[in-house]
Parts: sequence; C-alpha cells; structure tokens
Amino acid sequence: MNRPLFRPTDAMSANQRRFLRAHRRHHHAVALARLLLITAFLGLWEIAARRGWIDPFFFSSPGGILSCLWQMIADGSFFAHTGITLAEIIASFLLVTVFSLLAAFLLWYIPNLAEVLEPYLVVLNSLPKSALAPLLIVWLGTGTDTIIVAGISVAVFGSVINLYTGFCQADPEMSKLIYTLGGSRLDAFFKVIFPSCIPLILSGMKVNVGLSLVGVIIGEFLAARRGLGYLIIYGSQVFRLNTMITAIIILCAIAMIFYRLIQNLEHYYKKRC
Repeated sequence: MNRPLFRPTDAMSANQRRFLRAHRRHHHAVALARLLLITAFLGLWEIAARRGWIDPFFFSSPGGILSCLWQMIADGSFFAHTGITLAEIIASFLLVTVFSLLAAFLLWYIPNLAEVLEPYLVVLNSLPKSALAPLLIVWLGTGTDTIIVAGISVAVFGSVINLYTGFCQADPEMSKLIYTLGGSRLDAFFKVIFPSCIPLILSGMKVNVGLSLVGVIIGEFLAARRGLGYLIIYGSQVFRLNTMITAIIILCAIAMIFYRLIQNLEHYYKKRC
C-alpha cells in the first residue's frame, strides 16, 4: 500500500493560508470596531443635541455640521479654505522631510559638527513654537510663506534629532565591515545606514505630518485670511460654532488621510522586504 509522502511545503502553505485568513479577520474586526465606535459617538451626540441634554448652540451636532459642510461645498468656500490649508501642510511636510534627512546626514557624516550643534537642536526643539509665530510674522509678514515656515518650525528640530540618533545606532557591525573592506563613509551610509533606517524614516513621517498640520494651523491663527485655521478663529469670534467644529473635523479627516497614505507606504515597504 503506497502512502503519500509528507511534503513540508504543503504544510507550510496551509499554515500560511490559515495565518493570512486570521490576519485578515483581525484587520476586519478592528475596522468594524472603529466604525461602530465612531457611529455610536455620532449617534449619541445627535440624540443629546435633539433631546436637549446639551446645548446645540455651543456643542453643535452632527446634523448641524453636515448642513454647514453642505453649505460650504455649495458656495465653494470648502474648496478654497481646505485647498489652501492642504497645500500649506503638504509643503511644510515635504520640506521638513527633506531638510531633516539632509541635516541628519550631515550631523552623522561630520561628528564634530554634531557635537557642536546637538545642544542647540535640543534647545530649539524644546521651545514652544507658538511663541515663535509672532516673531515669524514680524520677520516675514503675513502670508503663505510665514505659515509654511511655522509648520516647518514645529516638526523639523525633533525630526533631525530622531533621524540622527537612528543613523548613529544603525547596525555598527555592518558599518565596520564596510570600512574593513575598504569602503568609505558614504558607502557605509548608502549601503547600511540608510536602508536599515527606512522604517524609522517612515515612522517619523507619521509624526511629522501631524506636527506640520499643527504648525500650519498655528500660523493660520495669527497670519491668515483664508484657510481652516482662519475659519476656526473666525467661528469662535462670531460664535458660529458649526463653522468652527466643521473646520476641525475637516482637519481630522486630512490628518487621517495622510496617516493612511504613509501607513500604506510602510506596509508596501514591509512586503517588498
């Protein structure tokens, strides 16, 4: 009687399929839980406003926010204000990412420069950036440039410090091997340091996009006549709470979209590896 031979590859394939199914079920369960949570929150908020548990004039309601959003879309103000803020966030985020990589590379490549500048970077990162915004207005005036610089100032110093620390801690044994084989410091960076720090860079990008958004809104509070930050300040001054909360929710949606894009990029990188 011939018995089928055991093939390890078949068993591994079956185990892998079971793992992938369980992984997908887990992600679907998490997505469902998130959807149920936000639905329950919005439903409770709407019921509380309709039944008078909270004052809808001060706390608004999902229905009022949807009505305000529809009105903004109809008169075109949604696209004008959101487009300006979105462009400023993207510009700040990209400049922070590029400048942080270049600065961290220079600090790693020139250790003496790092010893001199590191304390100043720590001090600048510790400063409350809202205190710098009035100075930026005096130096640069009111306008888009000031708002973008405000967005950069919130994120850039911490990003440089984190990337520099990551570069210094990345696989020292492999770097020694590169040097032993006659490679230069540039060879060590591009063949060992940078590839091993890509997960750190992507993780830092998730933080930087949020900080850039915060910096841009701080700048718009003080130096803008258009944008979501301006809508928030204007709504608070004239007690148009629906407009104010609608602008805040749009900002939350922008932050979520950026987070998902970077997370998808991170998942793509992990699959390729």
